[in-house]
Amino acid sequence: MLDAFLVPFNSVVTAKGDSEALDISGAANPVFLLTLSVGSIVEQESIELSVFTSADGATWETKPVASLPQKFYVGEYPLLVDLSAQPNAKFLRAHWEVTRWGRGPTTPRFEIAVRVREVSREALHEATAEAQTRR
Repeated sequence: MLDAFLVPFNSVVTAKGDSEALDISGAANPVFLLTLSVGSIVEQESIELSVFTSADGATWETKPVASLPQKFYVGEYPLLVDLSAQPNAKFLRAHWEVTRWGRGPTTPRFEIAVRVREVSREALHEATAEAQTRR
């Protein structure tokens, strides 16, 4: 089971950027749980995270396969990334945009981590069955 960090814990982010590419070609299942962890943030700033795929790790798709809306607070934010409709996706990378407004310094500052974990078929089946019973 794939379990890796696209961005290591306590990484300081002050401008938009990209993570390193992560090879996902060995994953048994094309569904992943991506978690953005925001450990430190100052007021009047936001971070937005998107996930891009690539077939070769060099040329990236122009549109993200998944995105988290802007986040303004410390916390953990999960995102389910289903690549079953993307058979050529062999690599993943995260891209973030940061903004700061208001008084004081205009440079944003975040401490973040981005973790990617493969979701097993059994867990997906179990979650689907549970969701159907709650309807």
